[in-house]
Amino acid sequence: MEASPVFNCKNADDVLKAVRDHNVSFIQFWFIDILGTLKSFQITPNELEASFEEGMGFDGSSILGFTRIEESDMVAIPDPTTFQLVSWRPSERPVARMFCDVKNPDLTPYEGDSRYVLKRMLAKAAEKGYTYYVGPELEFFVFANSQCPQALDAGGYFDAPPLDLGNDIRRDIIFALERMGIQVEYSHHEVAPSQHEIDLRYAEGLAMADVATTYKVVVKEIARKHGAYATFMPKPVFGQNGSGMHVHQSLFKNGRNAFFDPKDPHTLSAECKSYIAGLLRHAREFVCVTNQWVNSYKRLVPGYEAPVYIAWAQRNRSALIRVPMYKPGKEAATRIELRCPDPAANPYLCFAVMLAAGLKGIEEGYELTPAVEKNIFAFTEKDFDTHGIEALPGSLYEAAMALKGSALMKECLGEHVHANLVENKLKEWDAYRTHVSEFEIKRYLPIL
Repeated sequence: MEASPVFNCKNADDVLKAVRDHNVSFIQFWFIDILGTLKSFQITPNELEASFEEGMGFDGSSILGFTRIEESDMVAIPDPTTFQLVSWRPSERPVARMFCDVKNPDLTPYEGDSRYVLKRMLAKAAEKGYTYYVGPELEFFVFANSQCPQALDAGGYFDAPPLDLGNDIRRDIIFALERMGIQVEYSHHEVAPSQHEIDLRYAEGLAMADVATTYKVVVKEIARKHGAYATFMPKPVFGQNGSGMHVHQSLFKNGRNAFFDPKDPHTLSAECKSYIAGLLRHAREFVCVTNQWVNSYKRLVPGYEAPVYIAWAQRNRSALIRVPMYKPGKEAATRIELRCPDPAANPYLCFAVMLAAGLKGIEEGYELTPAVEKNIFAFTEKDFDTHGIEALPGSLYEAAMALKGSALMKECLGEHVHANLVENKLKEWDAYRTHVSEFEIKRYLPIL
């Protein structure tokens, strides 16, 4: 495929010029609902200039978690800095996309817009002098189709061809991402058969939420072109590792890594330790956002490398938070890794709640508990009591109730998103708990 240009548009004029110069046929306006589902509509270049000034109206009552039918008018305002050509479409008369901020008819920010929720938290961090950087690791499976989880290979962690049969798919995904200006660090086969990971170069929080959303679309589109189906379902196969989205994160202040302290034995600053403490203290409250599906809690069980226990460590991958030691003592590389999120999360809300918890720890000066470097999966009840370690919620219901009762999450998400998210998750749980599964039929029908 012909190489696509990567744009660095700063304003509406830059976008208008790019559309003319590259004979763009349509421009897709992208935004998401509260669950992270991508929504899109297309406009022609003739409508583009006016859209920057007035936005494009749409019916918000049809979007999950947006607004009631009697208050349905919404306006999408495109962000010119997000302009890129979509890399899976033909290069002749190409199609472009821009992310949008959703506004009320008077052009004030709409409180149900996930992008606005994250922007609000980033602004709070900026008031304290911080810039928030994140680097998510989004794992996914590639199956034969969307109807059953039929693996395409028997590969395992870091396996190469011929065991890894997804190498060509991953390569084409990386090329497609790079054509949209998205930097990739590396890729590999993951632990489970037909499971893969492509790691993205870290970026500022809002930019990375846009990137993560784009990444998921690109992965699915390229897999489809290969006649396969890619899924970010957290736990599609019983007995195999699920897919996580470990999120590396750090705060920078005045161009320096605020998490780094060369005088500390662990090279972690007091701010970093309080940030970690904030994540640990509020983990049960935000896990309904970072792990938002019934299926998410099939992954969050001991024994499959998924973190269940609320503790931190440097080398121990059984802990909820890990401080990577790949480049010990290097300031730019100092970061923390939250290991519970999964790739089916809404990245905007996911990043927002993590930042809210970490900032709360810094604001209140939370004290960090000692690191736990032993394998927590092998702990006894006495060990848990000794170390004061709690577990994450064991079900979506438990997580939704913790979210519902959290003042911090209500403040972070805003009343509208908080209430709609809790309501949606409780409805999902109710549908799940009343469903009669194949497991129950096979287990109970022959004996009862």
